[in-house]
Amino acid sequence: MSGRAQIPRAESPAAELREKIDDASALVGILGLGYVGLPLALTFAEKQFGVLGFDVDTSKIEALAAGRNYIRHLDGNRLTAAVGSGLLHATSDFVRLREPDVLLICVPTPLTAQREPDMGYVVQTAERIREALRPGQLVILESTTYPGTTDELVRGILERSGLRCGEDFFLAFSPEREDPGNQSFGTATIPKVVGGVDEISADLAQAFYDRAIQKTVRVSSARTAEATKLVENIFRAVNIALVNELKIVFDRMGIDIWEVLDAASTKPFGFMRFNPGPGWGGHCIPLDPFYLSWKAREYGVTPKFIELAGEVNVQMPRYVVEKLQLALNRLRKPVKGSRILILGLAYKKDIDDPRESPAFEIVSALLELGAEVTYHDPHVPSAPRMRSWPNLPAMSSIPLTPETLRQTDAVVLVTDHAAVDYELVARHAPLIVDTRGVFRDPRPNVVKA
Repeated sequence: MSGRAQIPRAESPAAELREKIDDASALVGILGLGYVGLPLALTFAEKQFGVLGFDVDTSKIEALAAGRNYIRHLDGNRLTAAVGSGLLHATSDFVRLREPDVLLICVPTPLTAQREPDMGYVVQTAERIREALRPGQLVILESTTYPGTTDELVRGILERSGLRCGEDFFLAFSPEREDPGNQSFGTATIPKVVGGVDEISADLAQAFYDRAIQKTVRVSSARTAEATKLVENIFRAVNIALVNELKIVFDRMGIDIWEVLDAASTKPFGFMRFNPGPGWGGHCIPLDPFYLSWKAREYGVTPKFIELAGEVNVQMPRYVVEKLQLALNRLRKPVKGSRILILGLAYKKDIDDPRESPAFEIVSALLELGAEVTYHDPHVPSAPRMRSWPNLPAMSSIPLTPETLRQTDAVVLVTDHAAVDYELVARHAPLIVDTRGVFRDPRPNVVKA
């Protein structure tokens, strides 16, 4: 763990909170029990902290009360143990926000239709905390956002309670670093970046995370912590855009990008592999670059490199559809009326998380062109309603059988789940558009996209 946090002066709200953190008697409140909030809740419950979760989705509250896991990549035994021990409870009653000593905000930070930050969930959550805020509470924002959100937006809302930040209540930012499905790193083992609005808030936040996370990384401010998360994901977004653009260039040249990457990866230094795909997905990579671009314009700066990467990645689903159109044309078939099977709805392999998946844009584009679209995903039995695609029809995963494959005109491989029998697909599908490089050897019915 990093350097020890300082002990605040005696008989102050900060000192009382520090004592509760040190002896694990602090009640932890987590606002938002999704892919970030639920793993945090389990991690702190396993360190013997009482945890009270808050969510507007009553189905999640009911599932937790019954000890039922609703995020498939999490170990259900952890949830059963946390609920069974009495350490984890959940509620939709936000009046109870006064009870926790530490409040973690884990709500979505999406984009508007104009690709600008939509801070509605953060603002609404901060307003609810303000209504119940009491002296001695520590509030930590974990939602990815632009630099300045914590000490400008959230602090401003909370101080309208009449309480003062750094004296009566405390405020920090610590970006979530969840990687759903990662078998090597989890919430407790991924280093936690922590930055406070003031020193005492940073001290308390560091002490809090030190109790449950193997390593904390203290930075000088909440803004630095906010910027850190953006840099991590912008780095990935730019490199994904680069390799996607190279895929298009090499495809025109008749060169297999996957063979190129395999060869380049043998270099033991100076090369970091990123794989191309049908577009970016998840709640971070498609959103975070635009958060920084938006904020940068306030300072008279246009981050052209970041925005160009965004343009490349945004266009990839359309590129996949164009490759499908060309492949069907060679078979003398129009897209209109063709039966298209989308293979994989989650944004990456072996998880059930569909947030911002490029599959939804591909489905939408195909429906606009008049195709009959179905999907198969072993981890996503029913397509959820998505904020970005509210008008898509209700869909459920269909069985992957020789008969269903033969009845399709084309399969678009969007997500390369390990549970899928790809040899079965190759034997029976008349046409496959492979966006993930699953089929490395040339096959007459496979088109790489």
